[in-house]
Order: sequence, then C-alpha cells, then structure tokens
Amino acid sequence: MTAQQAAHRQAPVQAPRRAAARAPAGASRGEPAAVPALPAARGPLSRAVVDALSAGPPPSPAHGPEQEDVRPGLDAWAAARSADPYGEDLQLALHTCFELHYRGFAGVDPDWEWDAGLLRLRGAMEEAFLAALRRDVAGGSDVDGALAGLLTEPVDASGVTHHLRDEGEWWQLLEHAALRSVYHLKEADPHAWVIPRLRGRAKTALVAVEHDEFGGGRPEMIHQSLYAGLLDDLGLDPSYGAYVDAAPAVMLATVNMMSLFGLRRSLRAALVGHFAAAEITTAPSARRMARALERLGAGPRAARFYTEHIEADAVHEQVLRHDVIGGLLEQEPELAGDVVLGVQATCLLEDRLAAHLLDHWRGGPPRSALRHPPPGLPTGPGEGPRSGPVRGE
Repeated sequence: MTAQQAAHRQAPVQAPRRAAARAPAGASRGEPAAVPALPAARGPLSRAVVDALSAGPPPSPAHGPEQEDVRPGLDAWAAARSADPYGEDLQLALHTCFELHYRGFAGVDPDWEWDAGLLRLRGAMEEAFLAALRRDVAGGSDVDGALAGLLTEPVDASGVTHHLRDEGEWWQLLEHAALRSVYHLKEADPHAWVIPRLRGRAKTALVAVEHDEFGGGRPEMIHQSLYAGLLDDLGLDPSYGAYVDAAPAVMLATVNMMSLFGLRRSLRAALVGHFAAAEITTAPSARRMARALERLGAGPRAARFYTEHIEADAVHEQVLRHDVIGGLLEQEPELAGDVVLGVQATCLLEDRLAAHLLDHWRGGPPRSALRHPPPGLPTGPGEGPRSGPVRGE
C-alpha cells in the first residue's frame, strides 16, 4: 500500500453532499412524493401505454370485447411482437403496466390496473421478455449447482461494488444510488405475492424473511425506508419512482423480472429462486458498499442501509436456501427448473446492469450511466471528489 492510499484509508474524503447532489427541480425536500408521475415514453409501446393512462378512466366493459384490441392501439401490438425484449421501449412499457399493481401514478385512474386491453398488451410483452430470459440462461434443474456458484467469489472479482469501494468517485456513487432506487424503494414488495402460493415450511420461512425486510414491526426499519434515508443523506430525491426516467432498460429489467415472477403463480418457484440469489449476493456486496460510503464521506443514514444488510441477509440466505427452497421442492420437486430459472435470470440481468455501469464509468473517458441525468446530479469527473483506491475488505 502506498502512502497516498494509506492516507485515504485514514481520512475519507468529505463530499459536499447537499451541494453536489440536489433533488431534481420541483422536488420537495420534505415528505417524499408517495405516488410517482407517469414516465416519459421511449418508443411506440411505452407511448401507447402512457397515452392510454393519461386519457382518463379506462373504457367501460359495456363497450364490448371489440374495443379491447384498440386499447392502447393496434400499432402497439405490432410493436410488442417486434420489439427488443431488453430494449428501452418494451422495458419501460412493461414497468409502467406493472406499476399499476404497486402504487400507480398521479392522476391515473386506478381501474386501469385491470383493464382487459392493457392486460392483453402486457401479456404479450411479458411473453417476449420471458422467452428472452429462458433463451439466454443455461437452464437445467440442478438447484444446488445454481446456488453453489453464488456462494464463493473469485479472489480477483471486479464488479460494480468493488469499483465503488476501491476507486469509485462521488458522482458514480450517486448514479448507483439513484438507479438502485428503482429496486430498493419497492424492496420485498413483489416477493410478498408468493406468500399465498406457498405452503407449510416454505411459507413460514419466507414470511419470517419478509418480516425482517418490512422492519420487524418497526416502520423506521423497513428496508425501503432505510433506502429512502440513504437517498436523502446523499442529497438525492427519496421519492418513490423519482429516477425511473433516468434509469436505462438494464435497470428496469431487474425490477420487471421480479414483478413478472411475482404476478404469475406459475412462476412462483422462479420468484423464490430470484429471492435466494439476491439474498446470497447481498451481504458481501453490502459490505463493500459500506466501505465505499465510508471512503467517500457519506453520512450515517446512507451507511445504515448497507450495514443493516450485512448481517441480516447472511441469515436470510440460509433460511431461503434450506427452508424456503428446500420446503418448496419437498412438496413440488417438479419446480426445480423454475427455481434455477429465477437464480440464473437474476444473475443474467445483474451482470448486464454491471456491464452497463462499468462500461460507462471505466470504458474509455468516464461518462454518465444514466439516460437523462436529473438537474443538480453530478454526472462526470470534476463534479465530485475522487479518492484513491482502497484494497481489501
């Protein structure tokens, strides 16, 4: 270790948090918005969905089934069949449809959640996305083998959290936090959909994990709330959905996968596999993120989200592997292939997201990994402090 590196270890760079990253224009620094605004469309599919939701209440079922195919439009159906399943347009359209099952959107009639025409369009997009996931993973039914690959990490591993811990800059930390908010502000919500679809030991164990995720009876400890505190401590907007417009498709896809698996009872085992994969990989990455936040001078509320996950998720992964997956497969061994799908799809999409981030941050001149950086968010070298590398845990 050089003298310069040692100095960085001993004295974290104090970032001007509030000055470096303000909430987007118009955002309140008080209570965060509970319901997001509709996102900006990215192509014909998302335009059709956004336009339909913006037009008022859904058409009455009394209009007859002949109305279904024109909501939100025949052109959109053609686009659904030909769209890139991982592309910006389909992923945003899918995310917008799924969001109707969560908090909805400001000014959008809640009855759109069950509009037959929108559900049929969403179904077509889901099928395209699911087919791509099945095509791009190895498949199989070896659950132990799929999980074993996540339990050990190569000595020379170099991912997003390694980069942020060792040499990441303040603006990169902010981008990472903003993007992950699309996931973490609804953390554990999609997993709750699987509860009525499990029985016995698997159900009991999953509910125990969810109980922890939702704060163990303490609202201030809900993991979603802890992440909102992280965003606020970094000077970012803690409002639900605040950074969807900034998030590229590779980020939206990780959340859409959870919603897809959660909403389909036939994919309940895939959701369990995803949950296990996420919990197995969280503890070591949380440890690295805690080090990154410390090195860059983030505040205690930012660090708390990750320090809470270091110990909690190490326990959760044991429960999910042995009791949730084990209990499920004791009752329904034929679902092993779906568990593997959930594990592998999670790794696939997280790897794609990591490649996107590192390509923008390290592949040539550093540049923003966001689609459209919000006002006030630093998005490049010179717009935040850079500290030297810190090696080891």
